[in-house]
Amino acid sequence: MSYMNIPYGLGRNPIPLSQFISIWKVQANDAYNINKGKGFDVPGLFITYEGKGLLSQGEQHHELHAGTYFFVQDAISSTYRCQDNDWKFYFLDFSSLDVMHVLQLPVSRVVSTGKVAEAIHLCERMIDTLIAEPFGYAYSANIILQELLLLFAREHSAAPTSRHTELNKILIFIHRNMDKVIRVEELIEQSGLSRTTFFSRFRSITGLSPSDYMLNLKLESAKVSLETTNVSVKEIAAHLQFYDEFHFSKLFKRKYGLSPTAFRRLTD
Repeated sequence: MSYMNIPYGLGRNPIPLSQFISIWKVQANDAYNINKGKGFDVPGLFITYEGKGLLSQGEQHHELHAGTYFFVQDAISSTYRCQDNDWKFYFLDFSSLDVMHVLQLPVSRVVSTGKVAEAIHLCERMIDTLIAEPFGYAYSANIILQELLLLFAREHSAAPTSRHTELNKILIFIHRNMDKVIRVEELIEQSGLSRTTFFSRFRSITGLSPSDYMLNLKLESAKVSLETTNVSVKEIAAHLQFYDEFHFSKLFKRKYGLSPTAFRRLTD
């Protein structure tokens, strides 16, 4: 045994998923003019890949031009029409906007995207699936919808105000090597950031300093080992690179309120 990994999961809070309903591929000219006095029945997504359309929802007016997407809310009086005799777009409708809030995707706002080619590919895959109806096609259509939403969400998350993704590799490295002694200076060097910037960004993501984060991870691993193995407390301390058994026991009790031995008895 080198160490017991900690469990990785989503917790008990359900993740809201939008259920796919339909997809339209529209190539419109100036004769195309839709009026929905009661609004859309369900939320939807416009992906414009050529030309331009004009959309009004309530008092808000939006220009949907090539290389943009737009999430529409339901139950708001809406009109949309082609502009300049050329508007090519996909429109998908689905059950809920809840997942957009989780993914931090803007609703009722025109968003420019560099992912149009990938979005077209996903939309065409979805259409092909719905035409051919292979086994599990309804499930496949829903998966493709989630892929499409993730495509835009990942692009949107790359904005400067979002999570510092340059530290993703640092967090993965820490988790993969929790049974080793990792120096903070080594992490700073890997990140390519200054010491001050590294500490600031690391804390903004994790809420902890790098040292506290690594210590908590080792203690979580030790807790799993105590719950699921018969490995001795001394061996667990050695595997996870604690100074000695007594140092480990002190830190474990500080975090969990029980010594490792007492914790193991409680979970037996």
